[in-house]
Amino acid sequence: MACKVGEVARLARVSVRTLHHYDAIGLLESSRRSEAGYRLYTAADLERLQLVLLYRELGFRLEDIRDLIADPAFDRREALVAQRGLLVTQVRRLEAMLGLIDKTLMAQDEGVPMIREEMFEVFGDFDPAEHEEEVEGRWGETDAYKESAHRTRRYTQEDWARHKTHGDAVNAGIAALMDEGVPPGDPRAMDAVERHRLLIDEWFYPCSHEMHAQLGQMYLADPRFTATYEKIHPGMARYVCEAIAANVARAAGERG
Repeated sequence: MACKVGEVARLARVSVRTLHHYDAIGLLESSRRSEAGYRLYTAADLERLQLVLLYRELGFRLEDIRDLIADPAFDRREALVAQRGLLVTQVRRLEAMLGLIDKTLMAQDEGVPMIREEMFEVFGDFDPAEHEEEVEGRWGETDAYKESAHRTRRYTQEDWARHKTHGDAVNAGIAALMDEGVPPGDPRAMDAVERHRLLIDEWFYPCSHEMHAQLGQMYLADPRFTATYEKIHPGMARYVCEAIAANVARAAGERG
């Protein structure tokens, strides 16, 4: 039986105004209307609302959630598996933070100074300036580098955190496919690495399919990139590279 907007608001613990806003921006529209014109939410609408609220808890912006769900390749089960992966990562991070606080309290109570590296070991492992000199040396004269430098110059710490959240979601989705045994040439894997390409395109520089293929090769050739992906899922660097190659071939076929 369909629910009225007030019932949904109480059920989901959100305000009616929030539901009206979700409707207005095309994020969650009620599937039906009563004879009197009131919004009626079906079971499918409630499932979509659950996904929206989970993404919100993970820090996604409403516009990004809308675009994700509107993607023709969107799959609810894959999204739930990816969300679970993100939450597991967050739980581990929070546990590490609690451990650090306990160590810090113990050190303070015992009057023993902590090792400097130990004080900061649990904080984010993404440092956009870490390889800045090397990157500029290798690609400093390219249009892609100049565009990336132009964009990232304006990014705040909050922007980088949001980028990491989106990147983690993409990687969790790929890892979930690997766990299911989906081959890299499968359309679902190609769709997953296409989201990876679009993330680069949105945040750093225009990333064509051909450029993405070069990046895929670099993920295998450069041990640092390989190690990053291997930490997420064993064999992931090769899987991503092969899925990118399949996606490039698919795009070429569609253009031809």
